[in-house]
Amino acid sequence: MMHLNLFLFGCGHHKGAWRHPNSSVEQLGDIRYYERLAQTAERGKLDAVFFADGQSAGNVSDGSPWFLEPLTAMAAMSRATDRIGLISTVSSTFYTPFHAARLVASLDHISGGRVGWNVVTSMFDVEARNHGYEAMPKHTDRYRRADEFVDAVLKLWDSWQADALTFDRQGHYADPDKVQPINHDGEFFLVDGPLNVPRPPQGHPVLFQAGASEQGRELAARRAEAIYAVAYDLPAAQDYYRDIKRRVQEAGRTTSVPIMPGLVTYVASTEDEARAKQRELDELLPVAASLRQLGQYTEQDCMNWELDEPVPGLPSLDAFNGPKGRYSTILRIIETEQPTVRQLLGRLAAGGGHCTMVGTPEQIADKMERWFRNEGADGFNLMPPSLPAGIEDFVDQVVPELQRRGLFRTEYRGTTLRDHLGLARPES
Repeated sequence: MMHLNLFLFGCGHHKGAWRHPNSSVEQLGDIRYYERLAQTAERGKLDAVFFADGQSAGNVSDGSPWFLEPLTAMAAMSRATDRIGLISTVSSTFYTPFHAARLVASLDHISGGRVGWNVVTSMFDVEARNHGYEAMPKHTDRYRRADEFVDAVLKLWDSWQADALTFDRQGHYADPDKVQPINHDGEFFLVDGPLNVPRPPQGHPVLFQAGASEQGRELAARRAEAIYAVAYDLPAAQDYYRDIKRRVQEAGRTTSVPIMPGLVTYVASTEDEARAKQRELDELLPVAASLRQLGQYTEQDCMNWELDEPVPGLPSLDAFNGPKGRYSTILRIIETEQPTVRQLLGRLAAGGGHCTMVGTPEQIADKMERWFRNEGADGFNLMPPSLPAGIEDFVDQVVPELQRRGLFRTEYRGTTLRDHLGLARPES
């Protein structure tokens, strides 16, 4: 079966979505908005909802996807849902292992075993300067830290054996022989342990990762239990998919590691109506904000680029020091489509270069099935250009078509995120 997550992102993944007269921009601080989105995704039997996270405010005049802190919001969302998984980003650069382990384990208990954590190393200097750094550490240093971070968190979750709690009112609350320090002493972290939260219901909340660089792919292959990906088209998706599956096998792992590229969809009863939805959002695109975003993605000053001229030459992928996944996608779009700057901004407006499918439910299901059956994806991380309309359209129109083809579940068969993803519970 295909795996499907909903990627929650403000009013939607299109940069102009918040400007639409029917947007939910006034509700971004209202937890009921996110609860309704999670309930819609659960109605569609999706595996999980996913929150990204950022550590800076950005240019607030352009509209921001950040409002509520994700783990805090998911605690409330878990009480408004029953089955759907809840995945939050946790930065290995800005958190400590004990803090992250405690927060995520607590949420796994609150939700009854429905939590995943997406490990990121973070990106931008403006984020670093909110956490005591003058600039982001070097890319290789961030990934070494991330590897050790994951190791320490897993040790903390294993510091309580599954049967440690005894609740013996005449003896021990927990068996002291089954709650042990981890005595982690590494390059970046000193953590004695044990954790002050008993073992999570899933053993380990599910570890997601989205590495595109060499170090990121190595970390994903060795550690991740599910992977988010950036893929502009099927050939790019297949290259990444085959590379990661090979690395997972070479790492000696026998478990399946689902790979889920991001997917932006505009769906309607006719293709013309779907393209009209896309145009309506594109016309709301704030050009200055989009040029600033492009500058972040490319580490170039784009503000004076001529909108109707070809995109100026960019450094090669090997020479680029920023996040490589999105940058490689931009290079591929430029090489394949040879767009003007204006056309590139439109292409990146929703999802920043992830695959975009526009059409009827049948047309979108056809393309998704092609990726699924041809080593492009084990599922998708859905990135609706507008919310809530984009996920409502997908759940009401595309999910039934996928179910009709036997590609997606009609009912949940388990209660935990590990159940939904077909992942075993790790032994303590």
